[in-house]
Amino acid sequence: MSGKDKVNIFPSRMNLTIMKARLKGAQNGHSLLKKKADALSLKFRQIMKEIILNKEKMGEVMKIANFAFVEAKFAAGDFNSDIIQNVGRASRRLKARKENVAGVSLPAFECVSDGTDTYELTGLGRGGEKFNQVKRAYADVVQLLVDIASLQTSFVTLDEVIKATNRRVNAIEHVIIPKYERTIAYIISELDECEREEFYRLKKVQGKKKELKAAQEEELRTLKELGNFKEATNLLEEEHDPDLLF
Repeated sequence: MSGKDKVNIFPSRMNLTIMKARLKGAQNGHSLLKKKADALSLKFRQIMKEIILNKEKMGEVMKIANFAFVEAKFAAGDFNSDIIQNVGRASRRLKARKENVAGVSLPAFECVSDGTDTYELTGLGRGGEKFNQVKRAYADVVQLLVDIASLQTSFVTLDEVIKATNRRVNAIEHVIIPKYERTIAYIISELDECEREEFYRLKKVQGKKKELKAAQEEELRTLKELGNFKEATNLLEEEHDPDLLF
């Protein structure tokens, strides 16, 4: 296993606990990001449907507005110069706000009217009703254009955020989590190997002690047979205590 396949960390029980905590955090983060991506995708599809519906509606609204303009021009004559002369300030303004979707701020635009009518005297002589129809029709066109602009801005923003979120989800799922899992497996295998080595070392030490004890007993038996061994009368005269085997 190369260093790129796992985290470069010393195999110990403390580090094993740390890596398990990291793995748990990565799994929780993956779950939360996945839920966020699903919520954003749902909103993305909803916005896309609204854009399609509004663009289909735009053709009909523009057709109505153009016909109303032609009818008003036929009834009232050329009123373009009157409109240009009466232009002072905009009666409709664009208001921007933020909409929060799964922690993502989406820009939203709204067309707001101040209630004034700059062209209220235009068409007073003739064609007044037709002129009012033109104003209402083009007000609907402006409102629909603002709605489409707001939806498309949110659409582009959501598209970038969804791509970034999906990249994070894939990175956690296919890179980080497997790397942590391989690291945990490596630490466990190394700890098991250390335990086996320690067990083998203890068995060897125990075997050596048994051999040493057997040699001492054999030497003691030989001394007894030769009559060169004297039993200790009390514990204070004992020169050496034998090792205990566990």
